[in-house]
Amino acid sequence: MRPIYKIGFNAFYLMQAQLQKARKNYWIIPFMLLFAAGLAGTFFQMPSSPADTSNINSGDVAWILTASGLVLLMTPGLSFFYGGMVKPKNIISTMLQSFIALGVISVLWYIVGFSLAFGDSYKGLIGNPLTFMFFRGVGVGTHPALSPTIPLLLFAAFQLKFAVISPALITGAFAERVRFSSYLLFICLFSLVIYCPLAHWTWHPEGFLRKMGVLDFAGGTVVHISAGFAALAGAMALGRRKVHVYNQVAPATNIPYVLLGTGMLWFGWFGFNAGSALAANGIAGVALLTTQFASASAMLAWIFLDAIQGRKPSALGACIGAVVGLVAITPAAGLVDFGPSILIGFVSSVISNVAVHWKNTRSSIDDTLDVFPCHGLGGIVGMIATGIFAKEVGLIHGDSTTFVNHLYGLVIVSIFTFGGSWALYKIVNAIIPMRVTARQEELGLDISQHNESVFEENADEKVNAIVNEMKYAG
Repeated sequence: MRPIYKIGFNAFYLMQAQLQKARKNYWIIPFMLLFAAGLAGTFFQMPSSPADTSNINSGDVAWILTASGLVLLMTPGLSFFYGGMVKPKNIISTMLQSFIALGVISVLWYIVGFSLAFGDSYKGLIGNPLTFMFFRGVGVGTHPALSPTIPLLLFAAFQLKFAVISPALITGAFAERVRFSSYLLFICLFSLVIYCPLAHWTWHPEGFLRKMGVLDFAGGTVVHISAGFAALAGAMALGRRKVHVYNQVAPATNIPYVLLGTGMLWFGWFGFNAGSALAANGIAGVALLTTQFASASAMLAWIFLDAIQGRKPSALGACIGAVVGLVAITPAAGLVDFGPSILIGFVSSVISNVAVHWKNTRSSIDDTLDVFPCHGLGGIVGMIATGIFAKEVGLIHGDSTTFVNHLYGLVIVSIFTFGGSWALYKIVNAIIPMRVTARQEELGLDISQHNESVFEENADEKVNAIVNEMKYAG
């Protein structure tokens, strides 16, 4: 049979050459844009005037440097968490979709993302793209409104890690069926059109949600609710996998990867939440402990509820529960006491557990890795709970204003993130089809999108993959 394969390969040789040439022309666009960004950045140097470093606190600097590294670790952790849940033929592609965000979003953040999120505010809606474009003015000095005790560049670096993991979270919803090139375009648009404005609304001193009284200590709204609704829109826009249609979805294939990813996420989340105090102080300590307690409570609640319902307590359930607790406590981490953190973890775990099993048994939506039931609903529970339990201003303390504002904010954010993401999927799909072909999906994205695999493919699958790539290149 080998000669037949060789003959088949040779028969497509000319087609391959032509399509390979077209593919090279296609990829030259982002290649040249990256070069242009580096070239343009050389003309936007930091100002030469002396930076104000008089208020820098060395302890705060050391802590935020550490926290930035911890938050960066969460994205590789997410890649293992997601990678362990998909079929072996899609592990590499799923993990790469998280890793590649470290590259794409970092460059966008440098060019204009940070400026859109934290530049001079335009009516509380968006930052001036010219304020910090190409990190102009982002230097070693402090910023009175954004980073009073740490260099502005360190604040920008810390916030970058949040911008990186947000689109990476979405990938679990359309895992095993998204085209890599269209995914790259989508995360660029999502970052600029959804994430940056939302970060500005919530975290910029002049952002309209912040001035409304919406509290988001570390990103429950900006990161998790936005990613959750974008994931829901993505699962609906890309449609169901063939295995999902025929109810052939396999269980997680590499539980040790999931455990490893959960450990990395849990460890990194201390930087995510405690680092959001932006200082080495008591609030950071509170955020660290509430993070621990909420995740611990949620992990236990998940496996206990599974056992009550007749399902065996599982490592996968413990991991998912822990992550749900981390998600839910994020907006409240430095704003609530320890008791409420345990309650927040418990409630979010129960709600997400019920939602996951309802989705898997009664819904036709193919959210591959349950991003919306876990991250979306976890973020929603956390946002509402913040309005209830926030110290001094929460509903439990007799102040209904914050709680009501959080409900208004939730409606606004939900509509914006779902509707905006849905529109972006349609735009990207019109430019580059987002869904891989049926044959590519059958082969797995590792081979069809990256020509890599975690196991040795036989000759038949290799040749079919090559032929399929030639037919559907671009």
